[in-house]
Order: sequence, then C-alpha cells, then structure tokens
Amino acid sequence: MSDILIACIDGLKGFAEAIASIYPATEVQDCIVHQIRNSIKYVASKDQKLFMADLKPVYQAVSKDEAEHQLEQLQEKWGKKYPVVIDSWRRHWDKLSTYFQYSEAIRKLIYTTNTIEGFHRQVRKVTKTKGAFTSDMALLKLIYLATQNIQKKWTQPLQKLEPDRITTIH
Repeated sequence: MSDILIACIDGLKGFAEAIASIYPATEVQDCIVHQIRNSIKYVASKDQKLFMADLKPVYQAVSKDEAEHQLEQLQEKWGKKYPVVIDSWRRHWDKLSTYFQYSEAIRKLIYTTNTIEGFHRQVRKVTKTKGAFTSDMALLKLIYLATQNIQKKWTQPLQKLEPDRITTIH
C-alpha cells in the first residue's frame, strides 16, 4: 500500500501517531461509536436517554460548523453535570470531526470501526475453534478462506454515493 486517504481508528493510544509516521498525509478519524460508548459510561443511567438525544445532533450534523454549534449546546445543557464527557469530546474534536469534510454517504463509511471489528470477529470465530496450527501457512490459508466466505456477505451497495467520489475509495 502506498497511501491511505483516511483511517478510522478506535482511539488506541499512539495509533494515530503510528499511522502518521508511515502515511503522513493520511487523515485520522476517531471512531464515533467508541467515543459515544466511552461517553455514556460517565452519564448516570437516568440521564442516558436524554443525553444521547442531545448528543446525536453533534455527530449527525450536516457540517462541522453545525456540529460545533451543537457541541456548544450540549455543553451548555450538560457541561456542569458531566464535564468529563464534554471535555473528552473537546479534547478529541480534531479527530472526531474529520469526516465532516466528506459527503454524507462517505461519512457513513468512515465514522466507525464497526465494520472492521465485525470482520475480525468473524475471523476469530473460525480460528479460535482450532487448537493449534501446523504452520503459519496453515493459519494464513484458513484466514484466506474465511475472508473469501466473509466477502460473500458483502452484498449491500454503497448508498447514495456520488460517482465522482467512488474512485477515491480503494
């Protein structure tokens, strides 16, 4: 691989720096789903539904400016009660808002690492049932075959993707 346009990562410490050291032009997007899960851990269960309703306009905004406005609204309403949560969104905002420079259809592809995690889960399901492998090649062959089977399920077309943007997704 010679270049990466954008990398969606799970916030693992040092991951963004590792990517930047090899692919300096790559844009990094922190996984919104991971950020939401991390945030909700600090919100009292009685407030979670309301908080999530107020958080949704932040990450589903039509533009970065609108998202920042919604983040201000969220801070005004919840900042005193949950400063740790709001501070986390603020500290990570540069990597949480990268996807706003893309169209809505592209954003749906790059805002979360769930697709990759699903792929890894399916590969683990196949490999964990085997006690040991006779060689590294045996493991590689099993992963290759698992990948072939997993790809058969990738039948959903990309929704509302502009034809001129398709070439940028490799």
